Amino acid sequence: MKSVQLLMILLLLSFGTGAFAQGKGTLSGTVNDGKGQPLGFVNVAVLKAADNTIATGTIADMEGNFTIAAPAAGKYRLKLTFLGYQALETALFEVTGEGPGKNFGTLILAEDAQVLKEVTVQAMRPTVVAEADKMVVSVEGTALAGGSTAYEVLTKSPGVWVDQDGSIKLNGKAGVQVMLNGKPTYLSAKELQNMLQSMPAENIKNLEIISNPSAKYEAEGTSGILNINLKKNETKGMSGNAYAGYQHNEMPGFTAGANLNHKQGKWNSVASLDLAERTFYRTNNMQRTYSGNAGQSLEQEALERNRRFVPALRLGTDYELNSKHSIGLMATAANYRTHDNIRTSAWLRDGNPQHDLYIDALNKSETKYNNNTLNLHYLGKLDTMGTTLSADVDFVTLISEDMSMFRNTYDSLGNNAPLFSDLLLAENPAYYTIYSGKTDFSRRLGKTGKLELGAKGSYVKSDNELRFYESVDGQKQQDNSRSNHFIYEENIYAAYANYSTTFGKKWSLQAGLRAEQTNTKGNSKTLDQTTKRSYLELFPSLFVQQHVSENYQISYSFSRRINRPRYENLNPFVFYIDPYSLVIGNPQLKPQYTNAFSVTQTLKQNYMLVLGYAKSKDFVTEIHNQVPGEQVVTFQQQNVDDAANMHATLVAPVRLSSNWQMSNTATIAYQSFAQKAADQLRENEQVSFSAQTTQNVQLPKDIKMEVNAAYQGPTAYGFYNIKSSWWLDAGVKRSFLQDKLEVSLAMTDIFRTRRLKGDTMLNGNGITSQQYQGTQSFRINLRYRFSKGSKFEANGRANKLEEMERAAGGK
Repeated sequence: MKSVQLLMILLLLSFGTGAFAQGKGTLSGTVNDGKGQPLGFVNVAVLKAADNTIATGTIADMEGNFTIAAPAAGKYRLKLTFLGYQALETALFEVTGEGPGKNFGTLILAEDAQVLKEVTVQAMRPTVVAEADKMVVSVEGTALAGGSTAYEVLTKSPGVWVDQDGSIKLNGKAGVQVMLNGKPTYLSAKELQNMLQSMPAENIKNLEIISNPSAKYEAEGTSGILNINLKKNETKGMSGNAYAGYQHNEMPGFTAGANLNHKQGKWNSVASLDLAERTFYRTNNMQRTYSGNAGQSLEQEALERNRRFVPALRLGTDYELNSKHSIGLMATAANYRTHDNIRTSAWLRDGNPQHDLYIDALNKSETKYNNNTLNLHYLGKLDTMGTTLSADVDFVTLISEDMSMFRNTYDSLGNNAPLFSDLLLAENPAYYTIYSGKTDFSRRLGKTGKLELGAKGSYVKSDNELRFYESVDGQKQQDNSRSNHFIYEENIYAAYANYSTTFGKKWSLQAGLRAEQTNTKGNSKTLDQTTKRSYLELFPSLFVQQHVSENYQISYSFSRRINRPRYENLNPFVFYIDPYSLVIGNPQLKPQYTNAFSVTQTLKQNYMLVLGYAKSKDFVTEIHNQVPGEQVVTFQQQNVDDAANMHATLVAPVRLSSNWQMSNTATIAYQSFAQKAADQLRENEQVSFSAQTTQNVQLPKDIKMEVNAAYQGPTAYGFYNIKSSWWLDAGVKRSFLQDKLEVSLAMTDIFRTRRLKGDTMLNGNGITSQQYQGTQSFRINLRYRFSKGSKFEANGRANKLEEMERAAGGK
C-alpha cells in the first residue's frame, strides 16, 4: 500500500497549470425578489457593450450573492435571468483594470406576471451545491426534513456516515467538529448525539461541509467541520411558526414546538421552544472468542429501549446601536430526562457443557441533564471598505446526574445449580463550567488583499465523580475499588492571521497560521494522581484556487489540525457495562494531529471531484483487551501510531426535467491504521466505497416527493472492520392555505436494511457484532407559518467554539 499512497500524492500534486495575469478586481452583488427575499441560483452574465456577447458569468449562491472576477478593460452590462422572473439588465459600466472592482448592491428581479398567469412556476433548488471551499446541502423545504432530526439529516450528507457507536465520520475519517451557526457545540459525542437527535430538521436552513478549514477556524477537528445553519429571522413585525409531529420506530414518540420572531425599530428578537419525546430502539447480537482456550466463547443478545423527554428554550435579541454597530445576546436552556432500559441474555461457554453459564442482565438508568449557555456578542463595521470587528463572550454550564442499576441473574445450565444474582448501583454526577472569549478583525489591504486577525481564550473545568455500590442484604455499600473522583482543568489561548488575495483573473491565494497554547491538569482525587500537560502548537493552512475557465476551477489546499482527547476519556474511571464488559478511562491519552491535503475540481459550478490525503499521528481509537485469566474484556481509547486516509469524492447533480432533480455523491476511500505493541505490528487497512442519491420530484397538486437511497461498503475504523449496508428513505410534502400550512409524511429505512455489522481481532480475542438501531420509522408532521411585516436584512454573525463538543466524553 506504500506505492498506492505515493501514487495518490503524485495525483494530488499533478492537477492544473496556468499562467498569472494582472489583477482587475471583482464584480459582486446580491439578488432579491420583489418581496425583498434572497433569490438563489440566478444566472448572472457579463455582456460586452459592443455586441452583447457573454464575456464571463456565474450563478448566484443560495442566498442570492454573486462574485465574478472582472473581465478585461472595457464597457459591459450585467444581465440576470431566472425562471418565472423578468430578465434584468444593468446600466453600462466600465472596467479600467486599475480599480478594486464594482459592487452592484442589491438587484431586484420582478416576477413575470404574464408567465405566472399561464403556468405555475415551481423552481427547485439544488440539494447539494459545490462551492470553492465547501459543499452546501440544502435542508429547508425538503420532504424528508419533516419530522426528522438534525442527526438524521447529517447522516444523509455527502461523505458523512456513522460508525457502530453512532459517532460521525467525514470521508471515512473520525474527528469531525459539529458547529451550530458557526459555533462549536459544547457537547460530548454522546450528548452531541442527543442534541442532534432532539433538534427538529425543520429548523435547519442548510448544512456546510468544510473538509479543509482555514486558520480562522478552531484547529480542533482533524477530518473537518460540519456546520448546521438554522433559519434566520427575515421579516419585520411579528412572524413565526408552530409545529407538531408523531413518529413510530418500534416505540411511539412526538415532537412539538414554536418559534417566534419580532423585529421593531432597532430591536430584533427571537424565541423558540421545542418539546420532544424521542425514542431509541436497539438490538445487538454479539459473539466473543477468547485467547488461550479455543472453546471459550460468549454470546450476547441485547435489547435496548430508550425514552428521552427534551424541552429546549432559546431566547435572543440584537440591538442596532447605529447603522454600523450592533450588540446582542443569546441564551439557551435544554433539560433532558432520559430513561434507558437494556436487557441482555448471555451464554458463557468453555467447551465443556457442564460449565455453561447463562446470565440474564438488566441495566436501568435515569439521567438528568441540563445545558445552559449565554452568549454576548458585538459586530462593528468600521468603514465603507469592509473593515469589521467582532467580539463574543460565552458562558456555559453542563450538569448531568446519572443513576444506574445493574441486576445480574446467573444460571448454571450444565448441572441445574440454583440461581444466584447480584445487584450493583452507580451514581455518576458531572459538572462542567466553560468560559470563552474571542475577537475577530478583518480589513482590506490594497486592491485585492484581505487581512484577518483574531484571538481567543477559554477555560474549562470538569468535575466528574463515579460512585459505585453493591447491595448486600438490601443495604448500599460503596465499592471504593470502582469509585473515583476526577477533576480536569484546561486553558487554551489561540491567535491567528489569515491573508487572501488574487493574482490576475486566474489565481487566488489564502494563507494562514494559527497558534494554540494548551495547558491541562487532570487530578484523580481518589487515586491521588495528577497529570499535567502544556504544549504550544502551530497550525498552518494554505489554499490556492486556479480559475482555468468559466466552467472549470481547481482548488489546492493544505491544513494541519488537532483532536484533543475528550474529557471523559481522560478520567481514570472503570465504567461497568455488563459482567463481562468494562470501559476504562485513559489519563495518558495524547492529542491526535493530522496533516491534510486536497485537490478540488469544479466543473460548470455544479460538478465537483475532491481528492484528499490525510496522515494522522497518535490517532485515537478504541482498543479491547482480555483481563488475564478471565472472560472480562476491557475497552479503552488509546493512541494508534499511524493512520492514513485517501479519498476521492464525486458530487454530480443531474436535472432530468424542470420537475425532477437528482443529487448524486460517491466516495472511494482507503484507510490504514498501524500500531506497534510488544514488538508486534498491528495493521488494518481497507478500500471502501459509498454512494448516495437523492431524488427530488415536483408532483402535480403542489406535492413534493423526495427519495434517498444510500450504500456504504465495507470499511475500517481503527482495528474494527465494518460490513456493508444500504437503505432507502422516502417522503412527500404538500402545502395548504397559501403555503402557511405544511403537511409531510416520511418513511425511513423502508426495507429495514440499515444494520451495523462488524468484527475485530486483537491478541487472539475476537468480537463480532450486528446491531439494528430502530432506523425504520414512520413520521407525520404539520407546521403552520405566520407573519405580519416586511422583509429586512438581519445582521449576520458567526461565533466558533469547540470546548463543549469535548465535554463529558463520548461513546
